[in-house]
Amino acid sequence: MKTQKKFKGCKWQVTFLFLFSWLCHSVSGQLHYSIAEELGKDTVIANIVNDLGLDIKEVISRKFSIVSRVSEKYFSVNLENGNLYVKDRIDRERLCRTAPSCFLTFDAVAENPLNIFSVKIEIQDINDNPPVFFPEILTLEVVELTPPGTHLVLQNAEDPDIGINAVQSYRLSDNQYFRLNENINIDGSTILELVLEKHLDRETLNFHELILTASDGGNPVRTGTALIRIIVTDSNDNLPVFTQQVYKVSISESAPINSTVIIVTATDKDEGTNAQITYSISKISENFYTSIFNINPITGEITTKGNFNFEATEHYEMSVQAKDGGGLVAQSKVLIEIIDENDNAPEISIRSLSTPIPEDSAPGTLIALIEVHDQDSGENGEVDCQIIGPSPFQLLSSSSRYYKIVNTGSLDRELVPWYNITILATDRGSPQLSSIKYIKLDISDVNDNPPMFVKSTFVAYLPENNLPGASIYNIHASDPDAGDNAKIIYSISNINTEDFPVSPYFSINIETGVLYAQRSFDYEQHKEFQMKISAKDNGSPTLSSNVTLIIHIIDQNDNLPKILYPSTESGGSPIYEMVPFTSEQGSLITKVIAVDADSGHNSWLSYHFIQMSEPSPFSISQHTGEIRTSRIFQEKDNLKHKVVIMVKDNGDPSLSATVTLSIYVGDHFQKVVPKLNNQFNDGEPSSIMQNIYLVIALALISLLFIITVGLVIISKCKESKPPPEFPTLNTNLYSQFDPRMLSNYNNGTLSLPYSYNVCVALDSSESDFSFLKPNQNVPVENLIDADDSGLGNKSSKETLSAVEVSYSNRGMMK
Repeated sequence: MKTQKKFKGCKWQVTFLFLFSWLCHSVSGQLHYSIAEELGKDTVIANIVNDLGLDIKEVISRKFSIVSRVSEKYFSVNLENGNLYVKDRIDRERLCRTAPSCFLTFDAVAENPLNIFSVKIEIQDINDNPPVFFPEILTLEVVELTPPGTHLVLQNAEDPDIGINAVQSYRLSDNQYFRLNENINIDGSTILELVLEKHLDRETLNFHELILTASDGGNPVRTGTALIRIIVTDSNDNLPVFTQQVYKVSISESAPINSTVIIVTATDKDEGTNAQITYSISKISENFYTSIFNINPITGEITTKGNFNFEATEHYEMSVQAKDGGGLVAQSKVLIEIIDENDNAPEISIRSLSTPIPEDSAPGTLIALIEVHDQDSGENGEVDCQIIGPSPFQLLSSSSRYYKIVNTGSLDRELVPWYNITILATDRGSPQLSSIKYIKLDISDVNDNPPMFVKSTFVAYLPENNLPGASIYNIHASDPDAGDNAKIIYSISNINTEDFPVSPYFSINIETGVLYAQRSFDYEQHKEFQMKISAKDNGSPTLSSNVTLIIHIIDQNDNLPKILYPSTESGGSPIYEMVPFTSEQGSLITKVIAVDADSGHNSWLSYHFIQMSEPSPFSISQHTGEIRTSRIFQEKDNLKHKVVIMVKDNGDPSLSATVTLSIYVGDHFQKVVPKLNNQFNDGEPSSIMQNIYLVIALALISLLFIITVGLVIISKCKESKPPPEFPTLNTNLYSQFDPRMLSNYNNGTLSLPYSYNVCVALDSSESDFSFLKPNQNVPVENLIDADDSGLGNKSSKETLSAVEVSYSNRGMMK
């Protein structure tokens, strides 16, 4: 049959536990199915996707789901085939008790576009419960004088099933005293009565036992039995009678505990103990209602024992009984209706949430789908919803309970990386109740920012002589993006490709930007490096920026002063200077020239005398290195002076170099040497004797070698044609003199016009053999510089003879 906006569909028959049910549906926004209770798990109810007219290929992408706080426990949807399945055991009696109809409802929700369908599933009763008597043994006391025709009210059997599956008939076991009578109450319920048909005789039989059987109308038929034990007593022939067969009352769900619900009243025409009535909740209702209600056994006042919840139970139905002192019982029903109060705040549920969303999302992008529900009814359950506070989001109503959250403007993760969306739901009850839901929405990054340096040029300073491989600078770029978009890779390159490459000198950690020196630098070779540092992020597309890094090498005091004059590269040969005896105070003798490869303070040089044992007749300029006479020479002064000159730089720590200079005082070379010989012979006697013994021993051992050397010397002297007046060679000087040194020092302060290769003895009277102790103030500087200016005058040339002596001969004499 076709109705407006509703199409009746096919019917499916589902058989379980010998029952079947009919399933009906419509596709106009609401579906209706009918199934039997107690269906097995995973039983197919229907193909809900086809019934709703949806495409099975789109249900997954549209996030098709069923939404219900109750029905989600019992039903599920297979998104691959669209079938609606039974998920859990469905017990109609537990869900709806004795209600004539029982429904489970849920919403079928599909997104993109949003469609909401209401699905109503009727649960049909099956005969899964037998009739049950409470109690199973019923004891009645009947006065033996009770006349025939007396009616004794019995307890009805309870069957949770409804309709034909409920109790349909009663049967009493065969006996000669009682019969069963069934009356219909005004509310349609059955009143069981036991009718006495024959006088009782307590003395003959003081008790009777009867079996009462209740049968339902199911297929197969289920039955329940109760044992009726009748005790014959003396005369209590009146039953208690309630003033009403059914009591109806309404009470607010917010009623406090111990509030009076109603007072039930029953009367008994008997007297004495037979008229004393005791009220109680019948055993049928006791299991459930005694936890919520309490009845005063004397007054019949029913009070609350617990709190009500309209959303859980809207009404209560219980039986109360009045029992007199003789054991006769009367029953009445109490119907209690619960009045709803606005005691439930709206509930906000997030059905769908897209987080994070890209920062370049277009306005109108769906952020979330929320459901707002209030368990109250009427105006108490009507809800208004809004977003609290300024934000680039808007709440749009999709139906009475569903809302969409969309963005209304552009997003920038670098400014606001996340939003805390506050949703306020307020009902229309009195007083109004509200609830707040916070949704944290993260904004995902898009690579829209290049790496940035704080400056366009960085300057670093690196001391020379650094350790190779040590970190020297940390350059840093920042990227406000996140993740790979903010992961920066550093690289270095030359600013000018024509310059020498920087890669052999520096390396950079591509992740941290730490710059490392590949080698140790020398300020004297490289004073400055310029390079380009590139920072590139890992986004797509890649963004980058550059910066210039200038590294200045800082000079360290790592070079000793180098003395250019007097030269220190003569291989250990002594350096001599001749000073005229008549020199005036302040006369320039020579000048020490030195340089330092360092720069700045490290290259400032100063000149000093060291190792001077007595007041010296010489002075040196600290700044220029000029050596001058500090006073006029006297006859008692030594003719030979040894000075050690230290050249020191201004670094920290200071570095220095030294040179030793021998200065001879005299107008002529011939006058200087005899005095020097006298000074040489002033050594300690013991040392001289030891040296003489040593020489004699060496001479005896090497006699043959000495004779050979002597022949060579005589031969050389003959070739040089010495003048006849030349004195005997003094061994004191000969043992210390190296003929080769005369040609090594030809660049002194006073130039020597001739070079000589001679061996000399200056005084024949001192030809006796004497040997100097090696360290007795007669070092190698005692030898006379062949380039000395004293050898340059004419008279000296005539008195000197050249004698060439080999090194081996000198070694034997030492």
